[in-house]
Amino acid sequence: MTKEELKAKANDLPLRPGVYLMMDKTGKVIYVGKAKKLKNRVSQYFQESASHTVKTRQMVSQVDRFDTIFVASEFEALVLENSLIKRHMPRYNILLKDDKGYPFVRLSKEAYPRFTMVHKWADDGARYFGPFGGRFETRQALDAVLSALRLPVCNKKFPRDIGAERPCLNFHMGRCDGFCRREMTAEEYRRRVGQASLMLEGKARQLLREMTAEMEAEAEALRFERAALLRDRINAIQALGKKQTVIAGLCADTDIWGLYRGAGKCCYAVLHMEEGNLAGRETELFTAPIEEDEAEMLSALTAQYYLPRAVLPHEILLPMAAAEDCENLSAVLTKRAGHKVWAHVPLRGEKAELRAMAQRNAAEEAERATTAEERVAHTLELLQKMLDLPSPPGRMESFDISNTGKSDIVASMVVYSGTRPLKSAYRRFHIRELKGGHPDDYASMREVLRRRLQRAADGDEKFLPLPDVFLIDGGETHAQAALSVAREFGVTVPIFGMVKDDRHRTRALITPEGREIGIVGNQAVFSLIGQIQEETHRFAITFHHESHKKSAMRSALDGIPGVGPKRQDALRKHFGSIRAIRQADVDALAAIVPRAAAEAVWSRFHPPETAEGGGECAFQSE
Repeated sequence: MTKEELKAKANDLPLRPGVYLMMDKTGKVIYVGKAKKLKNRVSQYFQESASHTVKTRQMVSQVDRFDTIFVASEFEALVLENSLIKRHMPRYNILLKDDKGYPFVRLSKEAYPRFTMVHKWADDGARYFGPFGGRFETRQALDAVLSALRLPVCNKKFPRDIGAERPCLNFHMGRCDGFCRREMTAEEYRRRVGQASLMLEGKARQLLREMTAEMEAEAEALRFERAALLRDRINAIQALGKKQTVIAGLCADTDIWGLYRGAGKCCYAVLHMEEGNLAGRETELFTAPIEEDEAEMLSALTAQYYLPRAVLPHEILLPMAAAEDCENLSAVLTKRAGHKVWAHVPLRGEKAELRAMAQRNAAEEAERATTAEERVAHTLELLQKMLDLPSPPGRMESFDISNTGKSDIVASMVVYSGTRPLKSAYRRFHIRELKGGHPDDYASMREVLRRRLQRAADGDEKFLPLPDVFLIDGGETHAQAALSVAREFGVTVPIFGMVKDDRHRTRALITPEGREIGIVGNQAVFSLIGQIQEETHRFAITFHHESHKKSAMRSALDGIPGVGPKRQDALRKHFGSIRAIRQADVDALAAIVPRAAAEAVWSRFHPPETAEGGGECAFQSE
């Protein structure tokens, strides 16, 4: 379908909640989204694209058709969107790991049901709990629950093996109540399984209340042995939350979320709290488009994290309001959990501190997993986005002018390949074309860029290739001066001036048209541009000092009989400065140049005293 056909189809949609699926020419689903009003949301994709992010423009460019599914409420839209994302795994959606990374616990449907760990849910009549954490952690959690309730973990089959042989070692160690003995009933077995199910559903406190009431009833009836067994079982269950951090996802009454977008990798962290104590932590790395809003990321993550789960906490602390507001998220999860779930953003107090701790966990995990190459790529992608470049800049050239009054006006050209200086490509220029020798930064910048582009036009490999970006030390007018020269040569390389603050740090980039682009708010880009500006200034200042020093030495030795350019160079090379030449005696000078020339040099710096006893004449540089 053409864009106009897609736009017309979108405008025909009703103002009803639902889910939409964007598909490419092959029919593959590339994006799944939800909307309160389908017409408004879907039609936005096919309007003027100037306001779209790079991700959205790229996705829309591949859309050949779309389908919609209408639902009765926003809640149903959220649930359906999550289900479709899991089914189609669209490339433009934020995706968590597939469910095969999160095991389930399966309870079989038979006279003596058994718990097993499986990698996915199946429609086989059995009962499923989860998904939980990794396989090792889930196995530990399941073993801990079975051990606390003294359920069998052996391979015996019931009722086939009841009374067939003596109880195994687990019974003698007190880890199992020996349901293979004839005196143990099927009713008691199923009651224990029901208690284990409450644990796996996250209802440990409900189970403890029931068992405590039962223990007290047994004690009042003077059945102290039975009460003691219940007491030991209660203590074992209470110990799970303290000793088994893997059980945290089952027992937690509060989840605290942290979300961090790093250089190349993103990470979320979920801290599980049980009665005010930290019981466990989950983290996961994922990738997200650079333009993705953090609130939208959080909305996608929380839906994918919680909706498939059988156990949900009573409270969820979020780092920011999700795109689905907290009330909607709370309502959806409350409906799914069967109990009140309160999702909100804590702003102060202990809960805000817990939120900050989760943020730090997410940041540390992402930074630890990020490579240097990913940091570089991320920084250049950010710069591309900020400057609206067609691709991340691979080569950047920066220019600066340096002078002291009207003398020794020079310029520097510094080259960066990615985020690293390419010193072999640095170039230095003496400004030659200024009339009268008066300083003029704008004219100097035009001369430098003209000479640089002319050398490239002549095929000089030292000035090839052209960069992806020109960075000019100065403001709007400096950028305009560079742009005028670029147009003379038909060069369309983007040009930006580097605007400094009161502390001489680059605070923004500015276009020749005067549009200012702030960089202070983005630390990676701010550091890179600041480094380029400082390096360009350093290179220009160093060249200016060298040029000024040579000029001073050259003017001081000019006009001395017998001392031409070669002998001046020899003296400068040997003594290093005019002061050292001035302080040398004739013999030291004669070791470098002929004696007659040495005497002439000495006489230049030691003129005869006047009759009035005047001192040494002052030297003035030209």
